[in-house]
Amino acid sequence: MSFYDYLQQVNWDECRLSIRSKSKTDVECALSRQRLTLNDFQALISPAAEPYLEQMAQRSMQLTRQRFGNTLQMYIPLYLSNLCSNICTYCGFSIHNKIRRTTLTLPQLNAEIAAVKKMGFDHVLLVSGESEHRVGIDYFRKIIKQVKSQFAHLSMEVQPLDQHEYEELIDLGLDAVLVYQETYNPVTYAAHHLKGKKQDFRYRLETADRLGKAGIHKIGIGALIGLDDWRTDSYHVAMHLDYLQRTYWQTKYSISFPRLRPCAGEFQPKSIMTDRQLLQLICAYRLFNPDVELSLSTRESAHFRNNVLPLGITSLSAGSSTQPGGYTDDRKLALKQFEISDDRPPEQMEEIIKQKGLEVVWKDWDRSLNASF
Repeated sequence: MSFYDYLQQVNWDECRLSIRSKSKTDVECALSRQRLTLNDFQALISPAAEPYLEQMAQRSMQLTRQRFGNTLQMYIPLYLSNLCSNICTYCGFSIHNKIRRTTLTLPQLNAEIAAVKKMGFDHVLLVSGESEHRVGIDYFRKIIKQVKSQFAHLSMEVQPLDQHEYEELIDLGLDAVLVYQETYNPVTYAAHHLKGKKQDFRYRLETADRLGKAGIHKIGIGALIGLDDWRTDSYHVAMHLDYLQRTYWQTKYSISFPRLRPCAGEFQPKSIMTDRQLLQLICAYRLFNPDVELSLSTRESAHFRNNVLPLGITSLSAGSSTQPGGYTDDRKLALKQFEISDDRPPEQMEEIIKQKGLEVVWKDWDRSLNASF
């Protein structure tokens, strides 16, 4: 059994209608519980819950401080390559977009590492397009040991790999893997993934299962907000999280909220989410699962990030570049995956976080510390 098998028992349209049908009474019942069910989560992301946003935010902040203390982790993405073998209608790295392609050499990587270390980061997220022949397991073997020697915590957001490949990378120092299903609706998924290995909905969906079996320290999941109805996709993320925690209970989990941003191409989101609705979703996840890490990237505006930081978020990126070599080459090159919104430098973000009464953590928790509890 995998989450794919579990998903076969769930009807997308029935989930969407169930969420839309939730009432004021359903929301108040969910808010009265100490431990929420998936049905309660549906109520909290429903239109009926929007008038309860202040109450949700206050409880979300309380639960976050209770579980994570007055801390907020900082990380930075380091883009390795924008080579990609897929055609995805929404992504700037898609092979049909006419942008200049590059992959970091080891000397270029070392220069990027030095630039990131100078900014104070000790937690780095390696990102690349999906080109398994040019940027695949052989490339990752070469770079992971080098990167891990310089950072306390190493995450990756690259193409899905096989279980034995994850096991090898874990032995080399890999701590966490982020893999977004983009959308959990197979029909919509097929409409936006037109070429390449990413067309395989099941293989991508079962990536978290392979990671859990490989013994990874942390798995990050999420949906690309805008490809389909955001409420229904977000409910599927909650189902996925619930399944993973019950099945691979020794692994930590995180959820991200990537709203579609401008990129090369002319894709328009199907589902528009307002800032208030994104805050509603963040709070709903926190109330549903007080232990899950919630991450917010520089896709979001400075104003939004400033206001939601204390309300449920546990990790934050800053000073991000979404192009390979972006920390050592400041030219405006046509290499980006998407346009960022919050371009403030890390030191400015640190000061803002402190003004909110929070302490900046520049590295993730050591596995040795986790193992002692």
